[in-house]
Amino acid sequence: MRYVVMGAGAIGGGVGGLLHRAGIETTLVARGEHLRALQAGGLRLHVGEEPETALTVPVVAAPAEVELTDQTVVLLAVKSQHTATALDALVPHLRPETPVVSLQNGVSNERALSRRVSRVYSVTVMMPASHLEPGRVRLHSAGRPALLDIGRYPTGVDDVARAIAADLRAAGFDSEPRADIMAWKYRKLIVNLGNAVDAACPVDDDFVSLVQRLHAEAETVLAAAGIPVVSEETDQERRGQLLRPLVDRAGVGSSTWQSVRRGTGDVEVDHLNGEIVRLGRLHGVPTPANELVRRTLHDVVRRGAAPQSVPAAGLLDQLDQSALS
Repeated sequence: MRYVVMGAGAIGGGVGGLLHRAGIETTLVARGEHLRALQAGGLRLHVGEEPETALTVPVVAAPAEVELTDQTVVLLAVKSQHTATALDALVPHLRPETPVVSLQNGVSNERALSRRVSRVYSVTVMMPASHLEPGRVRLHSAGRPALLDIGRYPTGVDDVARAIAADLRAAGFDSEPRADIMAWKYRKLIVNLGNAVDAACPVDDDFVSLVQRLHAEAETVLAAAGIPVVSEETDQERRGQLLRPLVDRAGVGSSTWQSVRRGTGDVEVDHLNGEIVRLGRLHGVPTPANELVRRTLHDVVRRGAAPQSVPAAGLLDQLDQSALS
């Protein structure tokens, strides 16, 4: 197979770089300063405890610059808030049979893809990675670089999913085809609810308490909605020792923290915490903690504030006072 990776940041750059390094034909689609750095000096990729290397991965500015053949697979690795724009650029050039794979957090991207793409696949991304400067991506696991399980959306496994999983394993990742891939992605959604707190609040005991409230709301909402979710125990068993203690991670936060740190001007929170808020409204379940965190992070971005500049204690006080009123 030949891969086109739309979005060459921490996830797309890491996956695309290792596919390329494994001899699998891969083209990155990037933009701005990152594109120019990739064109000038290649992808500087630091994997675990290995030394950083520069990979001359082919890179273009738009999918229109890539010839899509019947062997092409598109890996969509942009943040969820950029999915619609990416599809506008991609869809006019897609063949009807071209598989498009959501290599993204959240659960809303697959719905968006399925409106415009006939063959949609989904990946549960367990990948500690960072992209803080143009041209450079770091993968922080001392074990496997990532766990990237894949399935057909909304359910099922086929030969394409098996072939993609095989290529990902050849590139050094751990990847299993899963018919119930969305049940795994909903568990990952719960995990990712803490990204917004990591981006907005300094880490302390109140930080932990606030994240626990987000998780509890999500568990209640997903149960009320009747949405299948793999258990926390099953998720931890899958991770096992494959993602071993992180290296070079000091001072690097979640993907949402990285967006705030780089001053991108937007964040993924509406597709993470906002998804829980949306489901709560649909099923009559209050989600005050997720809504407060969602609004708080948007305010941080709007003000151009530094990451982790809003104490979690103040947000917990707001939630407690609201519950009493």
